[in-house]
Amino acid sequence: MTTQSAHAVSAPGKGNLKIVIGAVVAVAVIGAIAFDTKVVKIGSDGDVRQQAFSPESFGAEKFPAIQADVVKRAVPAAELATAIAADKKAAGEKYGVATTTGPVIPVTLTGTFSTRKSNTNEMKIDGLPPETVVRVQTGPAVNGTDLRDATGTIEFGQFTNQIQYQDAGSAINNEMKKTVFGGIDPEQLDGKTATVVGVFKLINPKNWLVTPVKVDVK
Repeated sequence: MTTQSAHAVSAPGKGNLKIVIGAVVAVAVIGAIAFDTKVVKIGSDGDVRQQAFSPESFGAEKFPAIQADVVKRAVPAAELATAIAADKKAAGEKYGVATTTGPVIPVTLTGTFSTRKSNTNEMKIDGLPPETVVRVQTGPAVNGTDLRDATGTIEFGQFTNQIQYQDAGSAINNEMKKTVFGGIDPEQLDGKTATVVGVFKLINPKNWLVTPVKVDVK
C-alpha cells in the first residue's frame, strides 16, 4: 500500500517536469527564430521587391555608358567599308565586339536619309560603294540586341534567365528611342542630311542595319 501511494504521488511530478521542459524548449526555439529574423520595412532597400529586376531601370542606367562607348570607338563608314572589303574577318576582329552571330561594329555615317520602310530609313552614305545598302533603325519598333552587345560588358551570366537577358536588350533599345528620337520625327527624315553614330552586326558586308546611339540632323 505504501509503495503504490508513493508511486501515485510522484507521477504528477514527472508530468509537470515534462511540461516545464517542453515549455523551455519552445521558448528557446522561438528565441532562436527571433534572433535570426530580420525585420524589413516595406519599401526599404532591404525589401525583396526592391531587388527584383527592372528592365526599365536597367535600360536607363546602361544606355548612357553604351552611347559614350560607341561614340568613342565609332569608325568612319568609308574606312570601315574599305577594311571589310579587304578582309571581313579581320575588320570584325579589329573594330567589333564578338557575338555568337557576328561582330557588332560601331560606325559613323554621314549622308542623306531617303526611303522610309517599316521601322527603318535608308541612308545614302558618302564614300561607300553604291552596292552597299545602309538602313538606320528609326522606330517606332527597334529590333535586335546590338546595343546590348555593343560593349561586350553585358553578359548572360549577369541575369537570372534568358528572359531577363532579352528584356535588358529591349529596355536599352527603348531608352535609345527616348534619348535619340525624342525630338526627331522619322517620317520627316527623307531628303535630310545627317550624321549618325551607331552599331551594326557584320553578317552581310553589303547590307548594314544600323541601330543608332546619336543622330544629328543638319
